[in-house]
Amino acid sequence: MNKIRVLIIDDSALIRKILTEVLISSPDIEVIGTAADPLIAREMIKQLNPDVLTLDIEMPHMDGITFLRNLMRLRPTPVVMISTLTEKGAEVTLEALALGAVDFIFKPKVDVVKTLNDYADEIIEKVKTAAQANVRNVDYRPVKTREADTVSRHNNEITPPPVTSLQKQTHFSNKIIAIGASTGGTEAIKVVARCLPADTPPVFITQHLPAAFSESFVRHIDLVTAMSASIPHHGQLVEDGHIYLAPGDKHMLVVKEAGKYYIHLSDDLPVNRHKPAVDVLFRSVAKCAGSNAIGVLLTGMGSDGAAGMKEMHDAGAKTVIQDEQSSVVWGMPGAAFKLGCADIVTPLEDVANKILTLVKQIRVS
Repeated sequence: MNKIRVLIIDDSALIRKILTEVLISSPDIEVIGTAADPLIAREMIKQLNPDVLTLDIEMPHMDGITFLRNLMRLRPTPVVMISTLTEKGAEVTLEALALGAVDFIFKPKVDVVKTLNDYADEIIEKVKTAAQANVRNVDYRPVKTREADTVSRHNNEITPPPVTSLQKQTHFSNKIIAIGASTGGTEAIKVVARCLPADTPPVFITQHLPAAFSESFVRHIDLVTAMSASIPHHGQLVEDGHIYLAPGDKHMLVVKEAGKYYIHLSDDLPVNRHKPAVDVLFRSVAKCAGSNAIGVLLTGMGSDGAAGMKEMHDAGAKTVIQDEQSSVVWGMPGAAFKLGCADIVTPLEDVANKILTLVKQIRVS
């Protein structure tokens, strides 16, 4: 088996050294070179033809985002970004993911050596996953600005179906839509959300993201959808027309009390190494909603959500998974497919239509 050939691009000599040591500790990875800036990296990519790049955002001569945009236009290559756990870092990283980056690694502000070594296994796994990613299936348009997104709500090309007259703040359909995603999921979720009308039953999303990124990501969702997207609080009453994103440091569950749904946030241990975990959400929905629910798994590495989707399916829920061809990584939906619990396998661009069709078919029990 050929080793994964990695080129590290970072202006910090220390980061280049640590990442090299971490990655070559895996017998499956070879670091074929390091570059201190994008101009050097550009020539090395032509000469060395790497399988995966790690890319810093703030560098001399050309920033990482500009370099990534050019790379994905001219020579699509799996990229793992080096990001910071700050609000600015979150916004820039989300833009990088929109441009086609597969995943990101945190660059700590202090104790760099210890922190990166502590996450060595995760770094190695992300690089291995990136090597298998289908980057050519990513829509490489840059993230829209707030103004552009506001206009897009009225653009016939992506305007959701007409909104029926209802007071969504007081309407309860008793139907639930639960969505799980990971690698490649930030853009996949936006593709689905922008096609959901304002009167859609409540949508619960668990996306594997750190807490520092949650607020930024939910704003991105809210800008592209006719629904109202937010991070819920513990005990919040569930309403139609709302998208609820699990906070990055809590599991999100749905419970039913006195005929209505409420959100519970849990600080329990990670499940499948994730917190929030898709399995936690799906299992709670299977228990409280049964056949009144729809489960959806989008692109993502690993198998989180597959077991929970099977529980939803066994409880009578309808289930939808993104197909392999349109997925950046077909780990999570692929695992559900192997369990035989996927009712519908469909390209990403048709997921929202399938959800809306299934919503109409639900006869509330």
